[in-house]
Amino acid sequence: MKSLTIHNIDADLANAIERMAKSAGLSQNKVIKALLRKALSISEGEKTKRDVSAFFGIWTQKEANDFDEAIKFFDQIDEEMWK
Repeated sequence: MKSLTIHNIDADLANAIERMAKSAGLSQNKVIKALLRKALSISEGEKTKRDVSAFFGIWTQKEANDFDEAIKFFDQIDEEMWK
């Protein structure tokens, strides 16, 4: 496999890549390769995943637990309402 080096990446671009990698739980290298594949319309074939984390992020376990706790109310059924 070939390796490439990109020089003089501005701070905004570098920060955006770092944030995306952190939110997706991936290395910056993997994020950059995914972005290049997407920009060039190159599929990974069988390895392609439908990953929407770039749009929605990834929750920590605590965030997921907090969300579940916040919506627990919606699991309650008001039996009187259904009579």
